[in-house]
Amino acid sequence: MAISRDSTGSRRRFERGCATALLAGVVAMVGGAGLGGCAKPLLSPAEERTPFDRYDAMRAQHAPQYVENEYGRRVPNLRGRLSPKN
Repeated sequence: MAISRDSTGSRRRFERGCATALLAGVVAMVGGAGLGGCAKPLLSPAEERTPFDRYDAMRAQHAPQYVENEYGRRVPNLRGRLSPKN
């Protein structure tokens, strides 16, 4: 009595293994992205970023890094930081 070998069983195991590996990869990527968001920022808002920050602070011309716009959202203070000093 010879046992016939069916290729569908091995194919299913192969497909199940690929699906498991793909799912594990997706879970690892999502987990890594979530953990990366909890990292401490490199520079705090209070630290000087350029030599000009210290110069402006000594002369009381320091412009805040962020301001609130007319909608109450916090936006970068580009106009205040990049405009010429008086």
